[in-house]
Amino acid sequence: MAYTELLYSVAQGVATVTLHRPDKLNAFTNTMMRELHMVFDEIDADDNVRAVVMTGSGRGFCAGADLSGGGGTFNDGSLSTDSQSKFRRDGGGTVTLRMFKCNKPIIGAINGPAVGIGATMTLAMDMRLISSAAKMGFVFTRRGIVPEACSSWFLPRIVGIAQAQEWVMTGRVFDAQEALRGGLVRSIHEPDDLLPAAYALAKEIVDNAAPVSVALARQMMWRMLGASHPMDAHRVDSRGIQIRGRSKDVQEGVMSFLEKRPAVFTERVTTDLPDIFPEWEEPEFF
Repeated sequence: MAYTELLYSVAQGVATVTLHRPDKLNAFTNTMMRELHMVFDEIDADDNVRAVVMTGSGRGFCAGADLSGGGGTFNDGSLSTDSQSKFRRDGGGTVTLRMFKCNKPIIGAINGPAVGIGATMTLAMDMRLISSAAKMGFVFTRRGIVPEACSSWFLPRIVGIAQAQEWVMTGRVFDAQEALRGGLVRSIHEPDDLLPAAYALAKEIVDNAAPVSVALARQMMWRMLGASHPMDAHRVDSRGIQIRGRSKDVQEGVMSFLEKRPAVFTERVTTDLPDIFPEWEEPEFF
C-alpha cells in the first residue's frame, strides 16, 4: 500500500513505521491519521510482522497537530472524524485506540521533538526509547484546549496521577532525562544509537517469543489496567493457560527448552488467535 505521510517497511520480522513530513517536523494531519489506521490494519494482517518500531523522519518525531490553519485548527474538523453524535471524534484518539487494539508489540523510537499528539500518540506504544536530543510535552493547556488521544486514560496509568497532572497542568516541554525520571520512557540513547537499540529490543521479541502468545499477553496487560478486581485477570489467565496449553506452540516451547535449542513457533496470529476475552465489549462512542 502506498502512503504519502508515512514510510513503511518490513525486515526480519520487524515493521518500521516512520512519520514522514520532515519539513514540518512530522506534524499531525488528517491524512496522517487515516494512514496510521491503514498501516496498523496492514500490520495486523501480515503474519510476517512480529513487532513494530515507530519513529519520525528528519530531526523530529512529531511536533503535534499541524497548526497551519491558525486559530481555527481545532474547530474546523480537519483533525477529527464524523460520528453519530453531536460531537466529532478526536482524530488522535481514533489512532491510539487503533494502536491499543494492535496484535503486535509497538516500540517507540522518539528521535526528536514529540509534543501534543506527538507525545500522546506514544502512550499507546508498549515501550518507548528516546534520543538524548529529544524533548516531549503535553502542551494542551498552553494552547487553551485539553488532553486528547485518550491520554487522560493512558498517561496516569503509565507514570502515575501526580506526574501526569504536573506535566499536563503546566504544559511544559521537558527533556529526555525528565521523561526517564518520570517513568515515561524506558531508556535514553545517543541519536545514532536510538534505532539500533529499538531494533535490538524488537528482535529479542521476534527471535524468542511465540507471536500468538505475544498478541494475547499484550491485550491482557492493557485490558487489565481497567479491570475492577484481580478476579477479572484470573478468569482471563485461566482461559489463556487452558486454551494455549493444548497448542502446538506450547509443545514446541516446552520441548525446545528441554532439548536446549531455539524454538520454532508455527501458529499465526491471523488464524490461531483464540478469544480469551468473551466478556469484553468494545465501548461505543456516544
